[in-house]
Amino acid sequence: MEELIKKAEEMGIDVEDLIITAMSRKDPQEGIKLRLTLARKYMAEAEEYLKKGDSVQASEKVYKVAEEVVKALAEKFNLPEYQQAVKEGRWYAYTLGSASASLSKMLGEWVVNGWSSAYFLHVWGFHESKLSVTDIIPYLEGVKKLLENAEKVFGS
Repeated sequence: MEELIKKAEEMGIDVEDLIITAMSRKDPQEGIKLRLTLARKYMAEAEEYLKKGDSVQASEKVYKVAEEVVKALAEKFNLPEYQQAVKEGRWYAYTLGSASASLSKMLGEWVVNGWSSAYFLHVWGFHESKLSVTDIIPYLEGVKKLLENAEKVFGS
């Protein structure tokens, strides 16, 4: 089983996301709950990486927080971007960006601000490795606000 998962991940398949999406089809509330649990886990991991001075891994974990929050919100409000992701079997960064813009119109700028902060960290902190721990903190705060506000929307 581990070999199968490894092979899928090498091919760019997000196994975790596929499982959550499949579970959501049976029980949408469970899928959303799992995404928020993952988001909280990623935030805790990001903060641990920051304490260790690892800005690259912290950046990626912060991005994963925003990714899960936007997916959960898009599912809750059954956005066209969510429907597209289900149809295509995966989310793309541009679809998440579009969903965050749609959600911002409904819920407030905190969604697009959090997503933008996370995407900035994904590119410049993770892929390009150009940010220090100090550089990351203001962006992490924007993503924390995204998570906190989403939890209020979900009542958790």
